[in-house]
Amino acid sequence: MKRRTLLKSLTSLAMLPAASFAGKLWAAPATKTRLLFVFMRGGYDAANLLVPISSQFYYQARPNIAVPKPGADLNSALPINADWGLHPALRESIYPLFTAGQAAFVPFAGTEDVSRSHFETQDSIELGQPLDRSRDYRSGFLNRLAGILNVDTTAAISFTDQLPLIMQGGVQIPNTALRSVGKPAVDARQSKLIASMYQGTPLAQQVNEGFTVRDDVMKEMIGEMDAANRNAITAKGFELEARRIAKLMKDKYNIGFVDVGGWDTHVGEGGATGYLAGRLDELGRGLAGFAQEMGSDWKDTVVIVVSEFGRTFRENGNRGTDHGHGSVYWVLGGGIHGGQVMGEQIRVEQATLFQNRDYPVLNEYRAMFGGMFARMYGLNAGQVERVFGVRGKDIGLI
Repeated sequence: MKRRTLLKSLTSLAMLPAASFAGKLWAAPATKTRLLFVFMRGGYDAANLLVPISSQFYYQARPNIAVPKPGADLNSALPINADWGLHPALRESIYPLFTAGQAAFVPFAGTEDVSRSHFETQDSIELGQPLDRSRDYRSGFLNRLAGILNVDTTAAISFTDQLPLIMQGGVQIPNTALRSVGKPAVDARQSKLIASMYQGTPLAQQVNEGFTVRDDVMKEMIGEMDAANRNAITAKGFELEARRIAKLMKDKYNIGFVDVGGWDTHVGEGGATGYLAGRLDELGRGLAGFAQEMGSDWKDTVVIVVSEFGRTFRENGNRGTDHGHGSVYWVLGGGIHGGQVMGEQIRVEQATLFQNRDYPVLNEYRAMFGGMFARMYGLNAGQVERVFGVRGKDIGLI
């Protein structure tokens, strides 16, 4: 049995025993620095997370889903500075961390990949390799980082049911599946039961037609979302899983990875409330719970939150948003230079959109992460290039 599959037989993180297994991967961390990488699979709408409140174009482009400017209403954006506000769903979770200097946001962030394909862009980010050269599809950048840090002095784990590309490579890294929670309100079996209850009544035809129409409308969207999620857990219930992750990382692991699905918002996205707001609330509470559970170790912990791309800046005809390009990355930690919107920025106007539809990428993720890892781990320029194939760029986050 490969070591990376060892943990898959365990049914729950809560059932994990103490570090009694042989092998250096199970040793307690020798360095204080800890990194949790969170991947929001599905391409989340970054423009409704970090709201460009000074942009009139934002409100013109999103007549139905824009988040209101900061004000007395609890559904208005939370003030950050003159240009940016935060989604109100994060009022009780991420916003307190931001005001305490323990959270920061980097807009106009992402990859040079412009395919707008969930799968290709997710792979591009996880590989962390230049797009204009031949790529090794068995070498993810967190695995290369673990190799440079040396398995003797770092322990890495993926909190997923399958080892993701970002963790694949020369270093053997274990994975353990997180319990997926949150199911559709009415699944296919329940639909049949409900329909059978009305069989032989005047409402039978209407009930059957209603389920048929719902299935036809949602089939394509759900199929795409499920595929884009790549078996990631849902945001619902993430707080419990995040707290479990924290308990493990405090004791055993320096580098962790988890992915969270459900961010493909083509239809009915909502604004200050609605579908996206619910997912942000769940994710925010999970990350805040992780920080709380880390306790005194939070000061030596960095959490990076990314998605494969942002969404189109204009809302579509279904009051949703389609696949985009530039995104907003989150960085959290007890010792970061937070309380700021960081990195290269530009005025949010129609003229500054990428291809007249998306946020441009001004903060390329490999250079940004390379600069962060150099500060976190003391990597030299050559080591950063071994991880990302580029020189790091320090934007002052660490």
